[in-house]
Amino acid sequence: MASSRAVPNLTFRRLRGQRSPGEFAALVRRAAREIGEQVACDARYIGRVEAGEIRCPNYAYERVFLHMFPGTTLADLGFSARETVRGRAARTTDGGPTGADSALAPHSATDPIGSDSSNSTYSNEESDVLRRAFMTSGTVTMAAASLGFGPLPNTEALRADGLRADVPRPRIGEPEVRAVEEAVRQIRLLDDRHGADGLYQRAAQPLRTAYALLDAGTTTRGSTADRLAAGAGELAISVGWLAHDSGRKEEARSHYAEALATARVAGDPALEAHAFCNTSFLARDAGRYREAVRAAQAGQRAAGKLSSARLLALLNLREAGAWAGLGDRAACEQALSRAHTLFGRGPSDTDPEWMSFFGEPELHALEAQCWSTLGEWGRAARHAHRAAALQDPHFARNLALYRAQLAADLARAGAPAEAAAAAGQVLDLLDDVQSSRIRALLAETARVLTPLRHAAGVADFLDRYARTPRARAVATR
Repeated sequence: MASSRAVPNLTFRRLRGQRSPGEFAALVRRAAREIGEQVACDARYIGRVEAGEIRCPNYAYERVFLHMFPGTTLADLGFSARETVRGRAARTTDGGPTGADSALAPHSATDPIGSDSSNSTYSNEESDVLRRAFMTSGTVTMAAASLGFGPLPNTEALRADGLRADVPRPRIGEPEVRAVEEAVRQIRLLDDRHGADGLYQRAAQPLRTAYALLDAGTTTRGSTADRLAAGAGELAISVGWLAHDSGRKEEARSHYAEALATARVAGDPALEAHAFCNTSFLARDAGRYREAVRAAQAGQRAAGKLSSARLLALLNLREAGAWAGLGDRAACEQALSRAHTLFGRGPSDTDPEWMSFFGEPELHALEAQCWSTLGEWGRAARHAHRAAALQDPHFARNLALYRAQLAADLARAGAPAEAAAAAGQVLDLLDDVQSSRIRALLAETARVLTPLRHAAGVADFLDRYARTPRARAVATR
């Protein structure tokens, strides 16, 4: 097996200075946001650059690095010229990537997925985030019986060292595609019932398998290829949501970027709109409100190619939440008005499958979040109460979330007894529902109510809350 011949990039290492790789990666992500790029940079990526494994960054990273260090060229940063590392000649003889920052050999962004053209240019700028899922340890299997699946057929040939020349490529067909699609449905079902915290780690293996299948099925064409790409992207979003809801924001950001890259490669506006929708929600939660606005608006542009008023309504609600975070009440109200108008057009057969959660309860819950962010607690509480009252108990996680949001809003609105009663109902559900978001809302409610122990029911709630291990763990962070 040939060696990698990687030459450390000492110039780039000097630019990092005294910062840790993780700290420097955070600066890269911040610089990307400044120019409207989205890169999933982490300490591992910085390490690969400094080790010389990435001899030339992809186009998105190139723009970010040149923005960080004005007046420089890639050569000034220690990188090789792009034309010297692109193509199959840049790979080692054992099939591993050593040069260009891409998980795949170059392809045209307009070619079918995985078209084998070593002379074309792979111009998709999110390609770096596809890299991590293709190389897995050992034989790739679904290995997720707790999620309800058995091993995927035809995955035994996907090895840690990639698809070697001496290993036949498995044929990817209907059984594999159905398995990926079922994985998405099963994860969503379990999240609806139990919340994200206990599912995230278990869901990572099906995601790796799905992307390994996508890589293996480069000869697959037509509707099977389209469904496989859509399924892998939707699975990335589902796993990203589990990360998001369990407080792993950077991991969620990476998964959403992975889904967006898949959508761009596949030319799938429905998947692209979904990825932007979740990206906007995550950015708002992380306090990156302008990014949240841009992502929601980009999602609306993608969704405009479809015929789903409900999808556009949800994306306008995402935009409204972002404007609320920026304190722009007028823009928030305009987005809310558009959302209500679109929602009023009713559901249609073109609504994406993943939007099954989005009904009138969620509409009220998202509007409640807007008013809460703007400091109008009473108005927020009215919408949160409506959301909880309308919610189907089958969706246990959402019911707990709406009641937790109601409790927090009531506490802020000066209604401690009502807040304690709503929060107590949430505690009743915590044995079955595991969500960091819900526990954070409970912790905030407990904090606001602590000085008001004399109010009816408050002391009982606080005492019960203090005896709840999971809730207490959030409160002490």
